[in-house]
Amino acid sequence: MKRGYTLFWLVPFLLVISLYPVVTKSVIARETVFIILMYVSLAASLNIIMGYAGYVSFGHIVYYGIGGYVAFYLMHHVGVRLVPAMLVAGLFSALMALAVGEAVLRLRGAIFAIATIGVNEAIKSLVTNLSFLGGATGMFFNFKIYRAYGGAAKAIWYAYYVMVAVTLITVVVSYFIKTSKFGLGLFSIREDEDAAFVLGVNTKRFKSLAYAFSAFFPGMVGAVFFFKAGNIEPEDAFHLVKSIEMIFMVMLGGYGTASGPVLGALIYERLKGMLLVNPLFKNLHLAIAGFVLLLIVLFAPGGLVGYLRSKFRKLRGVLE
Repeated sequence: MKRGYTLFWLVPFLLVISLYPVVTKSVIARETVFIILMYVSLAASLNIIMGYAGYVSFGHIVYYGIGGYVAFYLMHHVGVRLVPAMLVAGLFSALMALAVGEAVLRLRGAIFAIATIGVNEAIKSLVTNLSFLGGATGMFFNFKIYRAYGGAAKAIWYAYYVMVAVTLITVVVSYFIKTSKFGLGLFSIREDEDAAFVLGVNTKRFKSLAYAFSAFFPGMVGAVFFFKAGNIEPEDAFHLVKSIEMIFMVMLGGYGTASGPVLGALIYERLKGMLLVNPLFKNLHLAIAGFVLLLIVLFAPGGLVGYLRSKFRKLRGVLE
């Protein structure tokens, strides 16, 4: 597929946002941008299986939770540093996705979506009953772990820089998947899987690889987030609402595009932040998000990027 100029503005855009807390040394800005970057990575990774291949995963947060638990266990009990533990967590999540995909990727449409919810709840229940993972109360760091990073304060900044790197890698990989022959095969599956198979696309292999890629990055994100938090428990690690938020961000920005999930994540985080500090709407942010999603599906199914591409043809080369 032909490549445009999306990365020429998308990567610098993310770098500028990421550098703002560093330049200002603002803790509030750091926390806000950390969440934005986390959302960007989660949305961009989900977009690989949902936007490119057309498989809507309502339980995709399971790989965020799996990655978080694998990395936390390695850091807490084995003494592995963050980056190696994060990479192992990502690989383990991808392998889990390959195993799970053998079953769930045989399904399509609403049945697939329901099956992914079941996978998330099953893994959540399993983790809750495993004593070596802390059971229902989860695991907590001894602050001595942060000494290797120069103390807790420096460890938080370290986690921030790692999240910046993970987000940039996720976006770049997502873009190159979209513009590759592999991406073309995924789009053919999205449009008509049976026709793609007849035309020679190895649909089973393509879907499995896409599912693994889409699980690898949430696994790493979970590792970084829970390292920064200092504790992990099943309810937070496998919270189904986060999966719904991921879907909302992808749809808001434009599913099937490389830039859409980035813009969708940025807009959603700002929207959520404004609603949560408003006494009138703080408990209604999910309802409002659902209403906005309904409007998107009805009037702008291509999301923000799709709308802009349809109205301004010159933007098609920079909004992919």
